[in-house]
Amino acid sequence: MSRINDVFYSDIYITPDKMVFVPDSNTESGLQQIHPDDFDDFYNLLRQQFKGKSSYSVIYEGFFFRVERSVTMYGEMFCMRKMPKKVPDLISLGYPPALVNYLGTLGNASGLILLGGATGSGKTTTVSSLLREYLIRHGGFAYTIEDPFEMPLDGEYRALNGSMGMCKQTQPVNDDWGASLRSALRSRPRFIMVGEIRTPDAASECLRAATSGHLVLSTIHANNVSDAIDAMVKHASAGEMSEELAFDLLSRGILGVIHQTLIGVGRKRPVVQYLFANPNTTVGDQTRNIIKTGKVNLATTIEMQMTRMAQGRPLFDITDKQAKR
Repeated sequence: MSRINDVFYSDIYITPDKMVFVPDSNTESGLQQIHPDDFDDFYNLLRQQFKGKSSYSVIYEGFFFRVERSVTMYGEMFCMRKMPKKVPDLISLGYPPALVNYLGTLGNASGLILLGGATGSGKTTTVSSLLREYLIRHGGFAYTIEDPFEMPLDGEYRALNGSMGMCKQTQPVNDDWGASLRSALRSRPRFIMVGEIRTPDAASECLRAATSGHLVLSTIHANNVSDAIDAMVKHASAGEMSEELAFDLLSRGILGVIHQTLIGVGRKRPVVQYLFANPNTTVGDQTRNIIKTGKVNLATTIEMQMTRMAQGRPLFDITDKQAKR
């Protein structure tokens, strides 16, 4: 017999007839039924914490659970993701060490780092681990906007440079992501994390923040790196911002776009594709130039960068010719 928090797998499904399923240990997508001893306590908490929004979070015996409640033809169904008690180290996620090292160097830069992928591909875990990495390395004030909360980032951090870091996790007020981002900027954060790009206001305010001296991290649903860039622009230009301005701001504010998927049975590992722009915006940069045109044909650049990183070569060769552009 076991309890909910003894379950190894992060995904848990409760059907309208109160049957509990988790992924099995033999296939990539199959399920198995379990019978936790504390089911009634957990189920009652899920129902008590539901306040009318289909997505919300609960804390059960020290663990965060992201909950998605839906109404099926037979009644309530709950889909949960159990989050770790601690935000994992970036290196422990299975990213290539060269990529981890490069991402670490961006903590002093400003701009946008965007994580793309499908639902359940580990985007939030990665972006949270990256924010934690920056707070530990550099300290400073981090401000997150999430709905619901997922990873336990809130609190104080003792940085390796002898400074202190602090993170405050917030939710958008009245589901207004744009207003919440504008409020965040008035708090003068060094780092801003937006849980997910969902609305035109969120996209446009992220682009503005990325070009005004902040390091912004966020996630977006996308099938690949180019799709993530297109999705960001489409979200921003669905509001008051023109598509031309969205491409321009993105070209000036982008630091990197990473797309990830998870593969394997049991403990999954990420497969990543990535594209970076030169953090030094005073020199010419192919990635920024291509994005600014609005013609996002980046396959060659992505392949070149991934090859250079795998070979241990610098992503950007800063030459006198580039510096004069």
